Amino acid sequence: MKDFRRLQVWEKAHMLTLGVYKATAGFPREERFGLSAQLRRASASIPSNIAEGCGRSGNRELARFLQVGMGSARELEYQLLLARDLGYIEPGSYKGLESMLTAVEKMLGSLIRKVRIDDAVPNAGPRATAPRSKLSTARQQVPRAD
Repeated sequence: MKDFRRLQVWEKAHMLTLGVYKATAGFPREERFGLSAQLRRASASIPSNIAEGCGRSGNRELARFLQVGMGSARELEYQLLLARDLGYIEPGSYKGLESMLTAVEKMLGSLIRKVRIDDAVPNAGPRATAPRSKLSTARQQVPRAD
């Protein structure tokens, strides 16, 4: 189990969520259960999936939850555009949220790639052992006569 609070991507996603909540506080009343709720749900889904993935066992499950978080980030990307185009979010506020979201998407993408590589390579990651000698590697490549 990994501590999600120690991940920079979680911290940035959490800050993004706080920003979305602040930006949607001024939405029209009729959007309370519409676009405002969707923006909040999509933004909160990103750090939530990071946290849930960290609570699962193994990199494969972590990568799956990170990928779900990336899907929520893309959903949020569109919803922010819609809110801007409807005039619900000021252009300056939109630019700030878009910038935060882009950073989160890049960090998530990098983390997904790293987790998948660590999952594919035996003994990869923080507890990796030293590479085997050429002799032991050569022995493994010789076919056995059974």
